[in-house]
Amino acid sequence: MNPNKALWEKGDFTRIADSMRASGEALVATLGLRPGMRVMDLGCGDGTTALPAAQLGADVLGVDIAENLVRAGNDRARAAGLANIRFVEGDASNLEGIENGSFDRVVSVFGAMFAPRPADVAREMVRVTRPGGAIVMGNWIPNDPTLVAQILKISSAYSPPPPQGFVSPMTWGVQDHVLERFGAAGVPADAVACQADTFTFRFPGSPEAFVDLFRRFYGPTMNAFEAAAREGREGRLREELEALFAAQNRSGNPQSTEIPANYLRVTVQVA
Repeated sequence: MNPNKALWEKGDFTRIADSMRASGEALVATLGLRPGMRVMDLGCGDGTTALPAAQLGADVLGVDIAENLVRAGNDRARAAGLANIRFVEGDASNLEGIENGSFDRVVSVFGAMFAPRPADVAREMVRVTRPGGAIVMGNWIPNDPTLVAQILKISSAYSPPPPQGFVSPMTWGVQDHVLERFGAAGVPADAVACQADTFTFRFPGSPEAFVDLFRRFYGPTMNAFEAAAREGREGRLREELEALFAAQNRSGNPQSTEIPANYLRVTVQVA
């Protein structure tokens, strides 16, 4: 199996996504969507940004590599009574079967950044965006002191080294790499804007309980715990993550968790 597909079908990312809904809706509200616009949400998960886009009247296609998340997205759309959205399986590195210039907006919030072959990802996003349309990405920032970058940094210290040729998804959070990738896809630098933004995780439980959710349902953290357990270091990994989550909790209540995380917002104008 494609290792990227295996990673995101592991566990149940919908359980993590529940903590991201409010920020997803807030982000979509800034995209200038209008009824009838065609929107692709790439690496969409179960629809944290795709459903709010459809609720604004856009015609939305959600694309994700994980079969279980595609199924969950279609279930959420049916439950919401939305006929203007559908979810399909697909690889952000190769959007086979999708015509050139099909979408007014291509959105990818913490999704396509995890696909292999980032140059292909950039080229495919540009290819399927219509002239005059836009691409909007949200990408975690490497070595950032806030939550997600630190989860991935801590987890990597307990995990086996990546395979040869691996390109870290976190490089999508570096402006120079973003400009290089879209430049290779034919987009001039002055058509690419990068700005820091914040996404807030909200969980109705303690930071320790939130760590447990990541341990049981978030593929990268699950892999780290499995590797740590083989070396007798599982307890140490849990301690590091619990200390991180507790230190970054801004809820003011130790039995509730609210943690902001910085990311790079990328907006690409396609000519």
